[in-house]
Amino acid sequence: MHYITLEVGMAEITTFSGKVTGPDTVKSAEEAAAELLSQVGQRVRRVRERKGIPRRVLSELSGVSPRYLAQLESGAGNISIGLLKRVADALDHRIEWLVGEEDPWNSDVQRIAELYRSADRETRKAVTRLLSYEAEGSLRASRICLIGLRGAGKSTLGRRVGDDLGIPFLELNREIEDHAGMPVSEIMALYGQEGYRKLETDALDRVVATHDKVVLAVAGGIVAEPGTYGKLLSRFHTIWLKATPEEHMDRVRAQGDERPMAGNPEAMAQLKSILQSREVLYERAEAMLDTSHVSEDVALRRLLTLIEERGFIE
Repeated sequence: MHYITLEVGMAEITTFSGKVTGPDTVKSAEEAAAELLSQVGQRVRRVRERKGIPRRVLSELSGVSPRYLAQLESGAGNISIGLLKRVADALDHRIEWLVGEEDPWNSDVQRIAELYRSADRETRKAVTRLLSYEAEGSLRASRICLIGLRGAGKSTLGRRVGDDLGIPFLELNREIEDHAGMPVSEIMALYGQEGYRKLETDALDRVVATHDKVVLAVAGGIVAEPGTYGKLLSRFHTIWLKATPEEHMDRVRAQGDERPMAGNPEAMAQLKSILQSREVLYERAEAMLDTSHVSEDVALRRLLTLIEERGFIE
């Protein structure tokens, strides 16, 4: 949700974040768009010629008219994403290679990205650790973040870990509420998901700026926000607290919250679907602890051991 204000004759735009853009910014944005169209046209023509595909054949393969393809290659065709995807597929070419800043024929970044994309999981982890050496050392400091779905034990175990290690324990949602002066439910009602996510990343920045040693618990959905989650991974030692869907549901209900099941016979199926869709994101954490079928005390001991063995706290 963007809040936009237009001043007649001034072309002034104010976004949700409070940023104001004037005529010069609008003009530069138009110039950038024109440069992008020119780049896309050049790359389409280059790959077509390198593969020896006549424009007429590309038209037949993509369903885009020869005339429009000619306009596109000249930089004058304001093509839609859908049509560009059809052109890219007909050329057996990734669409991001046509629109990205990196030239796919001359870029080391692109070559490394392709190698990374085709590598197995362990190789990817090794490469990530190598490239993130500085972040793992200095940027993360002694900050720990517990991630996972609601009911994984983030707040319960996080608070006890903080007490045991003598460092602060924070809940990001509580930090958001304290700063906004209202509960998360009201924030969502007033500002929507985008408003909440902006407050979330601002709160994360404040925690990083004010704490070198901290245990932080975050909402389960933060992993779905690439920018915020990337910041979390680089500035915290992240631990995924994993549990079975049944345990997640039972723990939430044990807290006295019947909302997950109230009037929703498909709640368990939905929970399993959410967990399955987020697993690949949770797996990006530095470490994982399965809290299924163990007592709180056992889970705490295992978590403290993991933190000590991995050297997360200096």
